[in-house]
Amino acid sequence: MSPTLDQMHEARKALDAPLFSDLPGDIAISFEFFPPKNEKMAETLWNSVATLAPLGPRFVSVTYGAGGSTRERTHEQVVRINRETSIPAAAHLTCVNATREEVDEVARHYWESGIRHIVALRGDAPDGDGTYTPYPGGYANAVELIAGLKKVADFEISVAAYPEVHPDSPDAQADIDNLKAKFDAGASRAITQFFFEPECFFRFRDKAAAAGIDAEIVPGVMPVMSFAAVQRMSNMCGTAIPGWMEGLFDGLDERPAARQLVSATIAAELCRKLYAGGVRQFHFYTLNRAELSYAICHMLGKRPAGDAA
Repeated sequence: MSPTLDQMHEARKALDAPLFSDLPGDIAISFEFFPPKNEKMAETLWNSVATLAPLGPRFVSVTYGAGGSTRERTHEQVVRINRETSIPAAAHLTCVNATREEVDEVARHYWESGIRHIVALRGDAPDGDGTYTPYPGGYANAVELIAGLKKVADFEISVAAYPEVHPDSPDAQADIDNLKAKFDAGASRAITQFFFEPECFFRFRDKAAAAGIDAEIVPGVMPVMSFAAVQRMSNMCGTAIPGWMEGLFDGLDERPAARQLVSATIAAELCRKLYAGGVRQFHFYTLNRAELSYAICHMLGKRPAGDAA
């Protein structure tokens, strides 16, 4: 996909002026949280929700542990967000370790609790054994799960996309074909796995468009809380870490404040380049911490509702 004249103008503006000057805040944002394990973690989560809510996210999602290990905690947090805030809440739901009937029952419970948005995922192999096998009597994959959810109720459904190829996919084309099948089954949008270079997203977006996918594909952005943790996650999901990144975090293990500044700068610059390429929707993997995501949104021109941009 060739850049439009508007995008070329925006790219030139980004190079000629201070990188984040005069951005109008015309972006749509969403945030991902995980269910807390204890009261202290719950307090951190809810402080983060309170911090990010004024930015007017179009939704926030709460993850779902392998094998349904966080099913009750996920449900509790999603319902509470939906009840106590003005933010639409989305619940992650996977195929792992559950029959179709059990998954459908969870989905019905969400619908009865007022949840209208599901992030539908195949899920990873339980116990981290690396090999995914469909559960007997369960949904085999995300495409089947989406079709099943649509029979339960008219959910809004977000799905995952993998710019650098899912570890279980034979090749990039198979990934694109699977993404198209998810949309054909009823998905509303795709949210990508995190990545660290804008060209990665642009190449994927172009391949999706060439395959006839015209639905919304939202880049997933992971501000780096810990470089070692990001290395572990990247190894698990096949995300490439640029060679320059390790050097930027070197020596900051014992300096969390400095590390946050570096992390915010890297993630904000990634988002600015995505914006210059026409992206107006962003999904942030918060790891239940608000300040980095808030700072990045601020630099992109996003202000609390009612404030001047």
